[in-house]
Amino acid sequence: MMKKSIVIAMALSLSACGPVTRMAFSPGPQLATVSAQASKLKRLPPPKEPVYAAVYSYQDLTGQYKPSENVQTLSRSVTQGADTMLVRALQDAGDRRWFRVVERGNLDALLKERQIVTQIRKIYLGEEKVDPNVLPPLLYAGVLFEGGIVGYDSNTRTGGAGARYLGIGGNADYRQDDVTVALRAVSTRTGEVMANVMVQKSVVSVGLKGGAFRYIALDEILEAEAGITRNEPVTLAVQQAVEKAVYSIVMEGARVGAWSFENPAQANVLYQEYTSEKAQVTQPVKVKKARPPSNNGAYKGSVPLAWSNLWANKKS
Repeated sequence: MMKKSIVIAMALSLSACGPVTRMAFSPGPQLATVSAQASKLKRLPPPKEPVYAAVYSYQDLTGQYKPSENVQTLSRSVTQGADTMLVRALQDAGDRRWFRVVERGNLDALLKERQIVTQIRKIYLGEEKVDPNVLPPLLYAGVLFEGGIVGYDSNTRTGGAGARYLGIGGNADYRQDDVTVALRAVSTRTGEVMANVMVQKSVVSVGLKGGAFRYIALDEILEAEAGITRNEPVTLAVQQAVEKAVYSIVMEGARVGAWSFENPAQANVLYQEYTSEKAQVTQPVKVKKARPPSNNGAYKGSVPLAWSNLWANKKS
């Protein structure tokens, strides 16, 4: 009987290790995931004319490090390459028809390379002035996109559920973090902030675990457990938030007249959808009417005009 129980326990252990072993070996490298928000961004109708845009910096402004139970880590909670995500999202808008992005993130390297071309042609070809057909002038941006990752809130929502009966049961755990990004469009000509949006994205982690612990006989114990945890990648959440911010700023810029769609009818449909979405997330604010001050009789919370003037004169 004891040998039979050992064989059964070993078989259960091996069968449980099969899925874990398959999950441990990930597939080869593949292209980055294209989110539903990225597909929506690519389907934007074309603009009346493309916008020349530049991104100098789009950084992590939270300053937070990854939480650790044992030691302090130097790893950041969110990605440090959000500027690359923003450039890609701008190019994805309307399938590269909305924004023509010029390089500004590593401008020093670009200028040095152009200087190398100038010096080589001057030394070996004797050119005192570089032919503009060979090295045309750099494009300049009409709009600067600025902002960054402005918030990362951990454990905004946690929970779980479980049950166990006679040593057999399971439980589920849930955790939610929130990441917030901000994006604004600044006019190069006037310096005016033409549009400004903020987008929040949840980062969800779910864990499932089950097990059994029972006495089969006086000196025989059956113990087994299995579980799986799924953590949403923070980098993917930031990417989706940036893509949503670009979509929103296109709509906000079109609303204020910073740019426009080629087809006004398509723009009206998209803007109605965007407006209804904003209305769903807008929290109503109750404003109480202020009671007018009363200066009659004894002091009731306001200073009479003559007293306030006298007090101001004394202070001066």
